[in-house]
Amino acid sequence: MIMLETNKVTINFGGLIAVNEVSIRVAEHKITALIGPNGAGKTTLFNCISGVYVPASGEVLLDGLHLEGKMGYQINKAGIARTYQVINLFWKMSVLENVLVGMHSRLKSNFWDCLLHTKKKREEEAEILTKAHEWLDFVGLSQYANAPAGSLSYGKQRLLEIIRGLASDPKVILLDEPAAGMNSGEKRDLDALLQRILKKGVTILIVEHDMKLIMGISDYIYVLCNGKLLAEGVVRDIQNNPEVVAAYLGGDD
Repeated sequence: MIMLETNKVTINFGGLIAVNEVSIRVAEHKITALIGPNGAGKTTLFNCISGVYVPASGEVLLDGLHLEGKMGYQINKAGIARTYQVINLFWKMSVLENVLVGMHSRLKSNFWDCLLHTKKKREEEAEILTKAHEWLDFVGLSQYANAPAGSLSYGKQRLLEIIRGLASDPKVILLDEPAAGMNSGEKRDLDALLQRILKKGVTILIVEHDMKLIMGISDYIYVLCNGKLLAEGVVRDIQNNPEVVAAYLGGDD
């Protein structure tokens, strides 16, 4: 089953076409990778899917629901979460509070519940606190729950950003270079975490430059180059595609 898809999505900035009629299909409960050289349009496509940009043309669908033109918070509520190339946490807030922020789109208490601190609001607060601690347990960050997010090591900050996204209970999570800046041990932990995320029923679309990681985890790969789809296929297809090798490594063969 296809969970997320783009159909001939085009994004331009004035005369620059950053993404040119790109169509991808992200299968449910699988890891789909989006790779390509710097400037290929990968993050731009992510920004389109998550509502940062509105496509000039084309469609973005989540489980059949059209998302093009919707605001970021609407897309998150529909079931898409994301991380960023540059870690984007609330640095002075605690690790626990950062996770709680990720749950905001799923809260049901209204203005009056919050103002009057009703039983419904109190019960919901207790419920989300429990869930937030469960997410921290999931990645081994429980001991840092009350520490400022900015005090975590770089690798742990990456994990926290992923967990904050998962806390919104998404159908799909978009991971933008999650392994950037990680050491080899942290990358092994990330690999294991991605497999555990799949087991929770969350579909993954990932942009990443670490080819060893990508080739080891991906069920299907799309390759962008200069805003256009250059190739697609399973790992073996991509590894043996001479156009991909030339575009990615800068060679002629």
